[in-house]
Amino acid sequence: MSEQAALPVPGQQLAAPTTLPATAAETSPDNPWPLQLLSQKLKAHIDRTPSAWVEGQVIELNRRGSNAYLTLRDVDAEVSLPASVWTKVLERQNLPLERGSRVVALLKPEFWMKTGRLNMLVRDIRPVGLGDLLARIERLRQALSAEGLFADSRKKPLPLLPHRIGLITGRDSDAKKDILRNAALRWPAVEFEIREVAVQGNTAVAQVIRALRELDGRPEVDVIVIARGGGALEDLLPFNSEELVRAVAAAATPVVSAIGHEADRPLLDDVADLRASTPTDAAKRIVPEVSEELAGVRQAREQLRRCMERLVDRETDRLASLRSRPVLAAPEGLVTIRSEEVERLLRRSSAAVSSTVVRAADQLEHLKAQVRALSPQKTLDRGYAVVELADPEAARRSSAGHAVVRRPAEAPAGIALSVRVAEGRFGATSTGAVEHAGTLDQHHPETGEPHD
Repeated sequence: MSEQAALPVPGQQLAAPTTLPATAAETSPDNPWPLQLLSQKLKAHIDRTPSAWVEGQVIELNRRGSNAYLTLRDVDAEVSLPASVWTKVLERQNLPLERGSRVVALLKPEFWMKTGRLNMLVRDIRPVGLGDLLARIERLRQALSAEGLFADSRKKPLPLLPHRIGLITGRDSDAKKDILRNAALRWPAVEFEIREVAVQGNTAVAQVIRALRELDGRPEVDVIVIARGGGALEDLLPFNSEELVRAVAAAATPVVSAIGHEADRPLLDDVADLRASTPTDAAKRIVPEVSEELAGVRQAREQLRRCMERLVDRETDRLASLRSRPVLAAPEGLVTIRSEEVERLLRRSSAAVSSTVVRAADQLEHLKAQVRALSPQKTLDRGYAVVELADPEAARRSSAGHAVVRRPAEAPAGIALSVRVAEGRFGATSTGAVEHAGTLDQHHPETGEPHD
């Protein structure tokens, strides 16, 4: 140090130099704290720590005059803590405190500077009775139920025939023997993956959770059974642990709870996917009865056989009914009927066409006869003749403008004429007009129509 400290006066407490570090983080090998200062700071910090109620089990208890010394151990873990208590505090209890008692204690930490010893002073202690445990379990049950951990919608169905069963039970316990024996009697081929753990005491919860998580991580395990025989409420407390309940709720594999007897109902029963009243009941519910399954298979095969026979008989009757119908009994009949109908239609159409042709031919002959009767040739055949001007130039110059002579004035004397008769023509010369001697016929010589 750079400054010299004043010599101490006898009986006066040594004051800390002003150059000492203010905090522990500022200390160094060259500038350390005195041990007294560290003890003072620890005591000041611990004195500010409030009292706390804790729960544990008394595993040691020694009375020494007005003081008593005891050791408390956690009920679910390998953690213990020594403590001291005034005898007058113990004398306030209605029942004497003994080893193995489950208690709740009000602890206040104390630090003794001279020895550097940390002591836990018990200011109050109360035994936990059966009623207190039941009330605490019921409060936890209601709280977990309100979270939905016990809801039926979260429960997973068990497989019809598990390939492998995970079994968590006590070492060489009767529950293990009951499950193995009854499961093998019901289904001889059943397989187990067994984890033997502590099922009571302060290590039970940790071991059961570790085994549960290990089996849950194995894909070949189809269902997990947690089994334990009957016992007192204190013995079954690990299966009321909140930590274990949450571990079961988080498991992906279906979990079966088989704890104690029918009257026992720990919280594990509520969160498990299936509650079995006893380990024997668990064996009966996780594997089917082989004889019953074989009987069911035989019954199903018989029902299937009868159904197939009825189906075959029904379809046979339908086929026979279909085959008896005319269309299938004599399928050519349909073709024959249609063939006869086609032939009948062909005959009718042929007759209709022939009749139409005959009528048309008769009508044509009639029309031909009419045309022939009205033709100029017929008129010529009856002895008439057609007189035409032989000179085409003269025909153009004529007043009629055509070659056929219709009036005597159109054929003056000396003009060359061409006379057409029925069988040809011959030439002639007009001698001029002669006295009209009357008409032989009042019809036109070419068209046969009457004229003036």
